[in-house]
Amino acid sequence: MAAPKQVNVHQAKTQLSKLLAEVEKGREIVVARDGKPVAKLVPFVPAGKRRLKTGNWRGKIWISPDFDAPLSEEELKAWGY
Repeated sequence: MAAPKQVNVHQAKTQLSKLLAEVEKGREIVVARDGKPVAKLVPFVPAGKRRLKTGNWRGKIWISPDFDAPLSEEELKAWGY
């Protein structure tokens, strides 16, 4: 992934529509004041679209049926509890 493009506040104000078009294409834009980053424009992803895609992992991982079972006293001591 390419490094984010950096613009100053004045550029961001005068070229907002152009910058938003770049963001819509997936580019990240950093807005800086006096050369110091203060904000980042990133593509908006609706909450319903943030699903983890696990199809590529099918058959490659395995989770034990007791993966969330309580830890034994020995394991708790090993973790400092």
